[in-house]
Amino acid sequence: MAKAIYDKATCDVMPGKTVFDHADALDLALPATCGRQGQCHECIVVVEEGMGCLSKRTGSEDFLKDNYRLACQAVVASDATDLKLAPLRQSSRILSASREKASEFDPVVTRAGDVVHHDGVEIDTYRGHMYGIAMDLGTTTVVLALMDLETGRTVTVSSFENPQKFGGSDVMHRISYDRDFRGKLQGVIVQAINHEILEMGRHLGFKRREIYEIVVAGNSTMRDLLFKYDVQPIGQRPYRSTTEVDVLEGRRQSTAVTEKARALGLMINPKALVYGLPLASGHVGADTAADLLAIDVEARDECFMMIDVGTNTEVVIGYQGRTMCASCPAGPAFEGGLVKYGMRGGDGAIESIQWADDHWDYNTIGDVPPMGLCGSGLVDLLAELRRYELMSPKGVFQDQQHELQVVPDHGITLSREDASNLAQAKAASYCGQYIVMRTFGVEPADIDKLYLAGGFANYLDVANAVEIGFLAPVPEERVVKVGNAAVHGAMEALMSRRKRQVIDDYLRKIEHLELETTPDFFEIFVAACQFKPMPAELVVNPG
Repeated sequence: MAKAIYDKATCDVMPGKTVFDHADALDLALPATCGRQGQCHECIVVVEEGMGCLSKRTGSEDFLKDNYRLACQAVVASDATDLKLAPLRQSSRILSASREKASEFDPVVTRAGDVVHHDGVEIDTYRGHMYGIAMDLGTTTVVLALMDLETGRTVTVSSFENPQKFGGSDVMHRISYDRDFRGKLQGVIVQAINHEILEMGRHLGFKRREIYEIVVAGNSTMRDLLFKYDVQPIGQRPYRSTTEVDVLEGRRQSTAVTEKARALGLMINPKALVYGLPLASGHVGADTAADLLAIDVEARDECFMMIDVGTNTEVVIGYQGRTMCASCPAGPAFEGGLVKYGMRGGDGAIESIQWADDHWDYNTIGDVPPMGLCGSGLVDLLAELRRYELMSPKGVFQDQQHELQVVPDHGITLSREDASNLAQAKAASYCGQYIVMRTFGVEPADIDKLYLAGGFANYLDVANAVEIGFLAPVPEERVVKVGNAAVHGAMEALMSRRKRQVIDDYLRKIEHLELETTPDFFEIFVAACQFKPMPAELVVNPG
């Protein structure tokens, strides 16, 4: 009987079953946010052998070429040949750390002679190195910065795609997945982190026992999954981590968490601890805490707004001792999902594009032939379509076309459905900025500094983002791109016990807005779905 093969695993070929069914039997974890309906395009596999035994491509797969298939749509028609599978692995441009060292040096882990201490408690005999890891545990990507706890310097930085994506591309899907398969996501991310640490050690010649602390930044769901907390409360009103509930009910003093590394399954020093930065509230998590540390929030005396752009976007505004925040569930449209030729920022992604009279001029990452458009390219494309009146503010194309040819030679298009999905994702970011500014009592012109955090934001053309209403119309000279602020903030916390207390105290006073409870939220969202700039003057909140 023919076999289905992945790596060293095999199972019998089962006619009538999908490739996804076979992947399940082979323990090949594939993402499927849409519930295997062929809509999210996340379960792409490479069929290395056996294409001839599969059903014809469905309409959901007509964007795929060669030996690529959607696992949920490809049905095995016969068992005449072996079926050899592999997951699609794309090289992604992941924005890592750029700071050589933290601004303060007062780590919790110290050395006196040959004795290593954690907060004054003896934990080991000196082995030649004392390392710590600052981690940005993102929904999509993970960044690890290995730091020398004796000098404060960054030794190396490693990054990889979060393997939890088989549980969904956004936090709500992962919360649902963890309800049904408790602990699976935690085990997968721990395995990936351990592998990355082992590779670091092999490359640099140190032992994992020489790592004495890990500091974790991540949204509320990602952080709590790692620390083995029940994340179901984050997925339902009032969307609070169990740690936040415990603080509100007096069972703990802080939402920051500390756990033994070995209890989490992390293979570093047996007595090492893992510290999770505190949460603001709801979905505004430890990544926001790290972002605020990265911009040195305690020293900010101007009116600032910080936006961490991602699948879940966070907005923070602060001025004169008052700070307000909100979370915006933007979804994956600008990160490769829900757009037919959308993709993450990797080789072959169009990262910038301009209309040139009768055709599109573009640049791709890696200077290779185009495969699709990443977030910055999509923003440019939408802005150019509006600028040259090739698309209406409501996303209707010139001459009522259903689909526009972007790169005809490579079959890359943009459809009305794509534009609609991008409009809704953009609207979430718009609503967050608009409502927080209005509630706080400021307008775009009042923002002295607009900090943009995250990999996507780092490559945005700010003028184009303002043109389509993705960013508030803050004067461009006031916009500061701060890169991967989450890992930078984790570095600050790893190297300074004082800064851990600073951000903990700061977050206790932050005001959290639930956007959807705003009386005119729906009206704002509908207006935000149009591709046009946000008004410079904000309508007074009728509530």
